[in-house]
Amino acid sequence: MDPSMKKEKESPVADFIGNAGLIREKALIMSGYGINSEMETAEALLRAGMSSDIVHINDLIAGERCLSEYRLLVFPGGFSYGDDTGAGNAFANRIRNNLWDDVLEFLRGDTLVLGICNGFQILANLGLVPAFDTTYTREIALMPNRKGVLECRFVTLRPASENLWTRGISHLYCPVSHGEGNFSCSEDTLQHLEEKHMIAFTYCRDDMSPACGEYPYNPNGSVADIAAITSEDGKVLGMMPHPERAMEFVNLYDWPIRKEQLKRAGRPLPTESMNMQLFKNIVRYFRK
Repeated sequence: MDPSMKKEKESPVADFIGNAGLIREKALIMSGYGINSEMETAEALLRAGMSSDIVHINDLIAGERCLSEYRLLVFPGGFSYGDDTGAGNAFANRIRNNLWDDVLEFLRGDTLVLGICNGFQILANLGLVPAFDTTYTREIALMPNRKGVLECRFVTLRPASENLWTRGISHLYCPVSHGEGNFSCSEDTLQHLEEKHMIAFTYCRDDMSPACGEYPYNPNGSVADIAAITSEDGKVLGMMPHPERAMEFVNLYDWPIRKEQLKRAGRPLPTESMNMQLFKNIVRYFRK
């Protein structure tokens, strides 16, 4: 095979941004059977200024790649192992049974972890969120959606606290695609999340007012409209919606009407969506 063709196949987005614009730190994006959002996640990070490697879980277990080489660990969306034993459960068990010591060592460093959709379910099963202490007890669950069907729609999110993930974000407008995204926890856990400002994003209406559990603004019935939470130390974020699936302005569900509104107001048309700020915040953290 021509070496240039091989390079293009391995890194189809490598030329999007010059190497001078990339930070030194790299992300490891987990891959495996049933995960399907690796490329979108890699693209979003690259546009924000961070390169990444997509690594199959089996390669980590076999020692072909080492978690300690990276500063960001991402569990992307999909339906790992078909969610046959519960959403994210089988993948979480693979991590706990084979890579748990490596994950714990990774968490002790100046590192971040992001889980999106199925990745959030994996984090919840591992106890990496909310992680009130280092026993990593499972405190939350992502239950079947209240309507009992797969929800594929755009939702609006608003920040519920100020942290490294939400900085500079007025709102996010991105897709959900899940059958088990109904955030559930005990009253004590919810109180702790609220008191420690660990709720990162909540579902809301288009005018930014609370969804108050009303469908379709809250698409799954999540308690307190919770769409994303952090770990207590703030280094881990789990979220159900997919910001990586709507990186560009034209990815937004209602971009045609937004375009006309901006044109009539004499304002320039954006190229990227507001969702990119989440990934820029990650890069900003490592640039500090």
